[in-house]
Amino acid sequence: MENPVSENQIIQALPKNNQGFVFFILLSALAVLIILAGASYACVQIFLSPDRKSYDAFEFEVKKGQGVKEIGWALKEQNLIRSSFWFKTYVWLKGEGSSLKAGKYSLSPSFNIPLIVDALSGGKVILNEARVTLPEGMSLAEIKNKLLEAGVPAAAQISEEKTGDFALQYKFLNEAPAESSLEGFLFPDTYRFKKDAKTEEIVKRFLENFDRKLLPAWREEISRQKRTLYEILIMASIIQNEAGSAEEMSLIASVFYNRLKINMALESDATVNFATGKNNRQPLLEDLKVKSPYNTYLNRGLPPGPIGNPGEAAIKAAVYPASSNYYYFLHPLNSPAVFSKTLGEHNANREKYLK
Repeated sequence: MENPVSENQIIQALPKNNQGFVFFILLSALAVLIILAGASYACVQIFLSPDRKSYDAFEFEVKKGQGVKEIGWALKEQNLIRSSFWFKTYVWLKGEGSSLKAGKYSLSPSFNIPLIVDALSGGKVILNEARVTLPEGMSLAEIKNKLLEAGVPAAAQISEEKTGDFALQYKFLNEAPAESSLEGFLFPDTYRFKKDAKTEEIVKRFLENFDRKLLPAWREEISRQKRTLYEILIMASIIQNEAGSAEEMSLIASVFYNRLKINMALESDATVNFATGKNNRQPLLEDLKVKSPYNTYLNRGLPPGPIGNPGEAAIKAAVYPASSNYYYFLHPLNSPAVFSKTLGEHNANREKYLK
């Protein structure tokens, strides 16, 4: 096979008066490629967001006297833009340098630079919003306090609202007693509330989110099991507060369901803590004697209502418990749960793990 002809050989074979023209064409092509590559890179930096799949929004403040350079640095530090240089370049090209207004803004990593500049130059300030993240298992009282701390005063009344007040609009509430609180239905998530929101608006945001997260397949399975959604939420709230991780939730669910089948007391420490208002890892002996319908050491069956607001994993575990012969479990410190079939095994595990 003959050796391929190189570019230099082609050029050398050309008449001398044509070689300069060929060099010019090649240099021009190279320049065009460099320009196109640079333009593509600039477009990526300016028009692509840092995280286009993000649904989060963050508070960003432009302080009085801050220039474009300082604003760009602050945006990059919060990962709201890809590059402070290209932010400054875009602002300069648009002639918006003097248009960026001081104030607090709601910005997301899903925004690109044009959207951010549009927000900052348009003065779309968020002076009246609170962003609150509510972890799984928080009680209604804890959620109320968290909202009050965030500056949402109308949250003070959510503990007074009853399921019956919203049952016409949200049919799933009909399975709870009309006079019961909203405990269990305040779905844990990240929310944004207007600081002057009314109590009804706050409650509806929670209930709409709960309705979205409760999968149709779960609803069908609950109905097939001839249980009520409220019973599932009560069980899920106990599982949520007893489990050390999502992975052990279905086995913990099986323990409690196995006890219910033989009319054995649930003996959940989490329900005792709910009754006493404490947060002990292991309730004191005197706590186990507290007379309360939520004390599942003294009362058999489920307590009268949820003891917190469970997340998706706990609700799923309550709907789809594991199949097991376990009737006991305990939590060694900083270790996964240990399960037992008999009281003898359980007592042996207590000696082994809880010394």
